[in-house]
Amino acid sequence: MNDTIDTIGKHSIKERNPSTVSTAVTRLAPRGDRPLRVLSASDWRHWEENGYIVIEEAVPRSTVERIGDLIWEFEGMDPADPGTWYPPEKSRLRRTELSYNAGMVELYHHQLLWDARQSPRVHGAFADLWGTPELWVSIDRVNLNLPPEPGFEFRSFMHFDYDPDGETDSVQGVLSVSDQVDPEVGGFVCIPELFRNYAAWRARQPDDWDWYRPDVTGLPVERVPLRKGDLLIFNSRLCHGIRQNISRDKARMAQYIAMLPAREEDAATREWRIRSWREGLAPQGYSLHGAAHGSRYDAAQLTPLGERLLGLTSWRD
Repeated sequence: MNDTIDTIGKHSIKERNPSTVSTAVTRLAPRGDRPLRVLSASDWRHWEENGYIVIEEAVPRSTVERIGDLIWEFEGMDPADPGTWYPPEKSRLRRTELSYNAGMVELYHHQLLWDARQSPRVHGAFADLWGTPELWVSIDRVNLNLPPEPGFEFRSFMHFDYDPDGETDSVQGVLSVSDQVDPEVGGFVCIPELFRNYAAWRARQPDDWDWYRPDVTGLPVERVPLRKGDLLIFNSRLCHGIRQNISRDKARMAQYIAMLPAREEDAATREWRIRSWREGLAPQGYSLHGAAHGSRYDAAQLTPLGERLLGLTSWRD
């Protein structure tokens, strides 16, 4: 049996998606007395106590339904015919590659994906958390998590995507493209108790502990249900995972969206982002297979907000 998935740990993670990594030390903003754009006071308390927040109807349902149609089309599958869901090559990749095992789809550039990224409500939520509107949006992919085919094992595990002992804060985001309220369809799970009590728990770990695959035995895991158009934002110091879809005929679909403080002084990253959007280039890095489809779609039309979130236009102009 190929053990590629099982052997991946913190030392396997080298280059990351350049649109989700900051070269400077970034810190999330305290609440203070500043006004909030999207979050409520109770949302903020939930964020601080649990490490995540759900923004309901962050993107219009009509848009996410079209994104769902796009994902099926991109994968060449018929949502009404499960017989098309498991082509042999994709089945092989699911068994050997972590990215495909988790349902990742190498789709990065399409007008609909950019429509979600440049949604004012999405931007406003991230601006609340960072304490500034001057952000860049991640150029990331989508997820299609199918029910298991015979002989398939979804090897999920609780993990951190970034070293929780690091100095830099980061956030991650998942836009729900399908309803994920049915427990059988799988979806996002996390351990808020560990987020709240990390320092005491960390003190009990060995020096060489693997933060990518921590031993969280005995800690309560919380399921986070989402509906189409809901945006889950979570602190990267929140240990999380994805439950297997054990339904008979339902798919879990999501788009990954995050925003970080803009790095306009980083000319190389800014130029890469613009070229990626203009030419349809996929990011290169850990777990990214670089399946670019630049010729498949025209460059997305950006709103004035979208131009700033990409880096095409400066926030200072």
